[in-house]
Amino acid sequence: MPDFSTRCTDAEIMDDLDYAGGLMDKTLRELEIINKWLGGNAVTFSALSQLLKEKDHDATVRIADLGCGRGDMLALVDGWASKRGIKTALTGIDANPYIIRAAEHQLKNYPHIRLLAQNIFSPAFREQKFDVVIGTLFYHHFTQDQLTAFFAQLKNQCTKGFIINDIHRHPLAYYSIKWLTQAFSRSSMVQYDAPLSVLRAFKKEELLQCLENAGIKKYSIRWKWAFRWQVVVWTI
Repeated sequence: MPDFSTRCTDAEIMDDLDYAGGLMDKTLRELEIINKWLGGNAVTFSALSQLLKEKDHDATVRIADLGCGRGDMLALVDGWASKRGIKTALTGIDANPYIIRAAEHQLKNYPHIRLLAQNIFSPAFREQKFDVVIGTLFYHHFTQDQLTAFFAQLKNQCTKGFIINDIHRHPLAYYSIKWLTQAFSRSSMVQYDAPLSVLRAFKKEELLQCLENAGIKKYSIRWKWAFRWQVVVWTI
């Protein structure tokens, strides 16, 4: 039986930032479906509603999506904001250049969305300013020490706040996604990475430790179905 007491440090296939090709394309498509049907998108939009208030309708809100994949969340945020009369400047960030090229193709009808192949620990990324940063199933790819340093960086980089939408490490989450991906996935990467991502994910106290060590005082943390943590950090 896997050890659920601590975060696993094994690497996912997705962590290879040079990985490219048909398997990656299939994996990105399947991850979009998984995130949609397991309620992940709703977690992000609920958090955005907490960060963006009526006064934000008068200014352009700069939003970055970290680990943006093919850009499905960026397109959804674009539509969500438009319906609410919120003007946005959207940026997708991914460290894998192949994934950014896939996003450029997928978002060809969204020329106003900026896409950058950047590592979040690079000076090029650090020098940018955003109002809001979102990350869906992104943060579990990093160690506790890396997250502490990065949260401290985001505290100064975001004028409004940032959102964590990631997995609750739990046996039921692990065995459920393992069964679902074995039964329905056609991507060997998804079949390998999805259960491992649960083992690399978080107990509540681990997220709290990173936030507190980063000097972050104003935040909310809520458990959401299916086995998601929604963390909203206010940097104002």
